[in-house]
Amino acid sequence: MSGAASNTGNAELLSATLAKARSEDRAALIAYLPAGFPTVDGGIEAVRAVLEAGADVVEVGLPHSDPVLDGPVIQTADDIALRGGVKIADVMRTVREAYEATGAPILVMTYWNPIDRYGIERFTAELAAAGGAGCILPDLPVQESEPWRKAAERHGLATVFVVAPSSKDERLATITAAGSGFVYAASLMGVTGTRESVGEQAQDLVRRTRATTALPVCVGLGVSNAGQAAEVAGFADGVIVGSAFVKRMLDAPDPAAGLEAVRVLAGELAQGVRRR
Repeated sequence: MSGAASNTGNAELLSATLAKARSEDRAALIAYLPAGFPTVDGGIEAVRAVLEAGADVVEVGLPHSDPVLDGPVIQTADDIALRGGVKIADVMRTVREAYEATGAPILVMTYWNPIDRYGIERFTAELAAAGGAGCILPDLPVQESEPWRKAAERHGLATVFVVAPSSKDERLATITAAGSGFVYAASLMGVTGTRESVGEQAQDLVRRTRATTALPVCVGLGVSNAGQAAEVAGFADGVIVGSAFVKRMLDAPDPAAGLEAVRVLAGELAQGVRRR
């Protein structure tokens, strides 16, 4: 399936994809992969592989030199990408080529500083032109987000904010009122990475978040296998998996084996979200 990039982003495609999963009585599978890892071309191939194997949505990470919310696995991949010289233009190319090849919604996940330096208008215009669906901005305070949100809305891009178990109900309402696309619920406090269990904290957070919004609530941080995906799919609208994909690629003996490993994992997780 292919889609032609335009100057209007794909926020509506993201919403339609999540609604379709719900209509099939399942959670959506959202995969995270950093741009430029192991190379720019290799990263594009990995995004295509997970989508072809069953992911509904992909978050393309914009590698950062100080990824404070990311654990060692994603930090390692970011370091490889940055040493390879990855630039924002490569992130946009990753989004564009993945979208044109698959027609799936592609988001960018990034810390705020690179966008601030690049320019909000420039970034949103380029992401929309690449066919991007929006951005996940884990460290942009909602109260400081209006310039971004206005530019994103003008270009048809979703703005996804992150909520955490520590977020009070009043704070949840403020965050969800400002966001669009979906709400990213961090299943636990701490950095990204795989966990033995996702736990009750996540279920409680989803319940409290849903009380404030009609947006889909998708859970990330800690999901690494089909069993955990099925568990989270039992109470969330989407299951977000990142470190487990990156670790498969890091552990692979060569790029071809890495691609096969993420393809297999995506297939297993796609079955998991259907076992809710």
